[in-house]
Amino acid sequence: MGTLLCCPNVRPQSQIQWRADPNFTRVRVGRRDIILRRDITAHSAEILQRLGALGSGGESGAGNRQSAFHVTIAGAPEIFARRSRRGGMIASLLDDIYLGTNPRPICELTITVEAAHRGVPVAEPMGAIVEWIGPILYRGFFLTRAMPGMTLWQFLMTDDDPMVRSHVLGQARAAIDTMHTKGLSHADLNLHNLLVTQAGESFTVMILDLDKSRLYNSPLSPGMRRANLARLARSARKLDPAGKYLDAAAFAILNLE
Repeated sequence: MGTLLCCPNVRPQSQIQWRADPNFTRVRVGRRDIILRRDITAHSAEILQRLGALGSGGESGAGNRQSAFHVTIAGAPEIFARRSRRGGMIASLLDDIYLGTNPRPICELTITVEAAHRGVPVAEPMGAIVEWIGPILYRGFFLTRAMPGMTLWQFLMTDDDPMVRSHVLGQARAAIDTMHTKGLSHADLNLHNLLVTQAGESFTVMILDLDKSRLYNSPLSPGMRRANLARLARSARKLDPAGKYLDAAAFAILNLE
């Protein structure tokens, strides 16, 4: 199976600590723990101001939990910021507040940076910002470079060209196969965190939302691969129970059962 390198949900804690990267800087400003790519550190004050306004204003963003925001700053690449936010019944009590000493945004940054180094098609990681509101209580944001495109689910609902659909599904399959070969297990793989991007006539698919992922130092076992694909299949059937957008042929391309 291979040795676990990074996992935000499993101890020991030493496996999920941020590891210094020459492309990033890390500073502590008051109650904030900030890790940013060096090419945007000059804009850190404005980034903090924008994210602070989003965090305190209760503004709703995009995504399943309305927690994702585009942040545009003159002279800097456009940033996609996702606020850590709870789902389910507990969200009414804690919403964006988490308990722990190793914050989820920093764990996700650690895994995403390593996955990118390995060649997994992920959105370019740009940083993580954590605000400590107590000794072990925090809220935070995970940052990537903003990419034009739409989720695989959105794409399947809007593009009815059979050849294009088959091509994009093949690209999604290739991205998942690369993820597995490079040792990344995605515990929440679904049609919403596969991003379809287009450059000219060419499509690519990227893998998003690695906050529940685990990274191993060898390719995933067949059992772990099946578990990831089973999660994707459940997502597909839940979103499209009648098979209107994902028929048997689409399932076959994605290697789903």
